Amino acid sequence: MTEPPTAPDAATAYDVAAAYDVAAVRGRFPALAAGAAHFDGPGGSQTPDVVARAVYDTLTRPLANRGTVTLGERNAEETVVACRAALADLLDVEPDGVIFGRSMTQNTMDLARTMARRWGPADEVVVTRLDHDGNVRPWVLAARAVGVTVRFADFDPETGELELDHIERVLSHATRLVAVTAASNLIGTMPDIAAISQLAHAAGAWLHVDGVHHSAHAAVDVPALGADFYACSPYKFLGPHCGVTYGRPELLEQLSPDKLLPATDAVPERFELGTLPYELMAGTTAAVDFLADLAPSAAGTGRAAGAGSAGADRRARLLASMAALQAHEDVLRERIEAGLRELPGATLWSRAARRTPTLLTTFEGHDPQDIRTFLGERGVNAPAGSFYAYEASHRLGLGDAGGLRIGLAPYNDDSDVDRLLTGLREYFDRGHRGHRGRRLA
Repeated sequence: MTEPPTAPDAATAYDVAAAYDVAAVRGRFPALAAGAAHFDGPGGSQTPDVVARAVYDTLTRPLANRGTVTLGERNAEETVVACRAALADLLDVEPDGVIFGRSMTQNTMDLARTMARRWGPADEVVVTRLDHDGNVRPWVLAARAVGVTVRFADFDPETGELELDHIERVLSHATRLVAVTAASNLIGTMPDIAAISQLAHAAGAWLHVDGVHHSAHAAVDVPALGADFYACSPYKFLGPHCGVTYGRPELLEQLSPDKLLPATDAVPERFELGTLPYELMAGTTAAVDFLADLAPSAAGTGRAAGAGSAGADRRARLLASMAALQAHEDVLRERIEAGLRELPGATLWSRAARRTPTLLTTFEGHDPQDIRTFLGERGVNAPAGSFYAYEASHRLGLGDAGGLRIGLAPYNDDSDVDRLLTGLREYFDRGHRGHRGRRLA
């Protein structure tokens, strides 16, 4: 297990950000040629050319069910092994705990139904109001089916923080599972998962962490987080549309999911139904390699962003690259926040001390969908809504409408921020004044 990276001081962060070659990164994304400024990464990032090429190459070379005899069989086997190894490096875990599936939501639904077979009416599960519904409803439905009590941990709507006492209030020795997000997809809050893990384990509960949003913005160290299960979505970190769940192998061995009779009972394959999508697994490997090469110092002198190279040093390169990415995104986030402070009636709901570069904002008297449409007509993609964070949006008092979500990704640069802020100022300059609301913190 590697030690989690420490946060750099402000001067170091700016130095690291300055070394981040965003122009080289942008050159690997064909979708950017269409001209839009993309702030919609939290819903799904754009795709680098190397990822698309990996998908294409996998589908156009010999392919068969996994095996060792024919070339097609070997290609399939090598693709699966390489993907598990890449994800193991990304998460700092062992490959035999990596489960591949259609989506994070599907994986969590399946895991919740399977886990619920171990529960009874005297048991409880804990979910939070900060989470995306993909880490709430599967547990609620599974618990309801077997008569288990569900307890909700609130978060502070004024600060956006999910504190330890919010979890402690609903924990008991009857708790069998705690489900919590590593980063809110709505307001970016990054709770102290390691500390929550200690509380959950002290109560005898397992911890399931939704890392979908977190994995796109920070180096992931599952052992350091103390997560028993960690779910993520490659398409949020530049990969294809699929889902991944890591589970501690010794815990996966205790679970018996529904499967076909001839299917293997080995872990993790017992949780993967049918033939695996080899092309998506190849694309996921390419996405992890692309992330590992974001930082010049990580990729090696002269190597272009996304050139890719597997090997024993991939984990170290991922740590360096994600640190550089965080510094780059923080600089852009601060520019956006400063610009939002100048706009009438703005409320910024992303307020936590530790948060991703994802900003949820509303403007008093204005429908966020109207602003989203105005920006979209000017080639700035910043979506509006609650983004399946049903409990969080309602906890903030925003209901189903939510707000305007501005999310950064590795390919965003200063020109994107200029276009966003220009578009917002133009919206208000054209008479969309509204009334002044609560000012930004």
